Amino acid sequence: MYCPSVEALLHPDALARFGHALSDPTRTQILLSLRTAPSYPSDLAEQIGVSRQILSNHLACLRGCGLVVAIPEGRRSRYELADPRIARALNDLTGLVLAVDPACCPDSDDRGCC
Repeated sequence: MYCPSVEALLHPDALARFGHALSDPTRTQILLSLRTAPSYPSDLAEQIGVSRQILSNHLACLRGCGLVVAIPEGRRSRYELADPRIARALNDLTGLVLAVDPACCPDSDDRGCC
């Protein structure tokens, strides 16, 4: 079923949304958790160590970016990655080793050049 409010993104826009999603540690943890198996928000919140409200806000962002989908199951919703290729991309990225210039980003909170 086609939803008129959903649009397909071209490669640069899709990569920008993926980058935005990964720019937050909580969203990154959600995606890494969902790459192995679907999960429920309450389980994700407990596993990651955040409140359900914070998790809900991040899941809304990830849904908006097109990275996760909510599957209704009665009164609950189960979340999973929107496409299996996202899990493969996350696996590739977690295996990546970067040579980092400490002078560029001395602190993970410093959003300077990185």
